[in-house]
Amino acid sequence: MKKTALAIVGSLSAVAALAGPGSTATPATGHTPYFAANCANCHGTDGKAASAIPPLAGRDRAYLEESMKAFKNGTRPATIMHQLAKGYTDEEIAILAEFFAKQN
Repeated sequence: MKKTALAIVGSLSAVAALAGPGSTATPATGHTPYFAANCANCHGTDGKAASAIPPLAGRDRAYLEESMKAFKNGTRPATIMHQLAKGYTDEEIAILAEFFAKQN
């Protein structure tokens, strides 16, 4: 009984670690990282904006990552991105850049 309880707790901890805020888990291929939903508000679903705000879909991964890090550290001027970017870890930024670069 004790081993079963420990196994369940261990499994739940692993799932929580993958799904929790600040998670560093890379999403499975074809799955949108849950935190990419924040980007959809302005940049459109899957980064496919149809407005004056630049689309993210299909952009160069390195460019996206560098841009987000520049917003985060305040070296690239912005109206709101500098505030939003501070909420992401560098690993989350890399995951977002990878995700949006793969969108068509």
